[in-house]
Amino acid sequence: MARGDSRASFTCLSGAVTIAGGGLAGLSLATGLRLRGIPATVHEAGAYPRHRVCGEFISGVEARTLAALGIGDLFAGLPEKTSAAWFREGRRIHEDSLPVPAVGISRYRLDALLRERVVALGGVVTEYSRQPREPREGLVWAAGRIPSKSEWIGLKCHYEDLPMSADLEMHLGRNGYAGLVGVEPASTDGKQRANVCALFRVDRSIRGSGARLLESYLRTGGNELLADRLGKASADAASFCAVAGFALGKQQADQRLCTLGDAESMIPPFTGNGMSMAFEAAELALDPLERWSRGISSWDTCVAEIRTGLHRRFRKRLAVARALHPLLLHSSGRHLIEALSRARLLPFRPLLSLVR
Repeated sequence: MARGDSRASFTCLSGAVTIAGGGLAGLSLATGLRLRGIPATVHEAGAYPRHRVCGEFISGVEARTLAALGIGDLFAGLPEKTSAAWFREGRRIHEDSLPVPAVGISRYRLDALLRERVVALGGVVTEYSRQPREPREGLVWAAGRIPSKSEWIGLKCHYEDLPMSADLEMHLGRNGYAGLVGVEPASTDGKQRANVCALFRVDRSIRGSGARLLESYLRTGGNELLADRLGKASADAASFCAVAGFALGKQQADQRLCTLGDAESMIPPFTGNGMSMAFEAAELALDPLERWSRGISSWDTCVAEIRTGLHRRFRKRLAVARALHPLLLHSSGRHLIEALSRARLLPFRPLLSLVR
């Protein structure tokens, strides 16, 4: 807090920052700006708390980044995730340990905590509020993906009483893949929850709703064993959500618009790096936005600096993910992964480092 007070005394502010989108990138950016004494208002189209389609797995983000954003303490005490297991259509094909421990936390909880932190620091969060997606000075667009035609659908649901064979499970199928990770208990009964988040090719012949739709997609892709496991567990119907109409990779937004988070680029979810990238992007935007707010640089310069910084920070991991993603969705690629693993030649850790 002292840091924010001292920075605020440097010079008079020339501009307040308006953030469209109250997800990870938008809320964490607002906390970082408020620590520097910069006025920040977040406009969220929905309300808190709520569930979102998300892997709810945080891996690869540095403590320095979370500290710069003023949110590091929100993750204190969360159980560390260290083990990983990969499956192909029910067959376990690889086991490994994560080089750096990760954590799992639901967006239902995390977004609410971030909102509280923004407000506690003197920021404004306006719910049920939308901003027009058009370039203007002081506006940061962090309102998630840019809608587009897509062959993909993302599904997510929480389950209780779901036995886990590793802290992180990745299940490959013929039509997509699913990730499982433990998150915090839902209530005082202390029951552990598992978040199941999946990406599939849209198949309009598949019927069902809620958790049953998720399980039907898994069965269609050859993951009957996982679908059976989920069917025996207790699904939280309120946690189910779906998203479609998005493209992976660089988002096609107006170049004059200052975009951040998923609105700027969406990394394929198998990397488990989307949440970390949201925090990294928010940290990267702090200095340019502060210089603009204090009248040191123009808005055009600020936007250009943010865009250049994001490109430099994420281009390698996005390129690697873009190259690996088709392998997971093609039978020959999945066969290659399984063969390399059985021969103990799968470079799991080197590949992981390339998307971090």
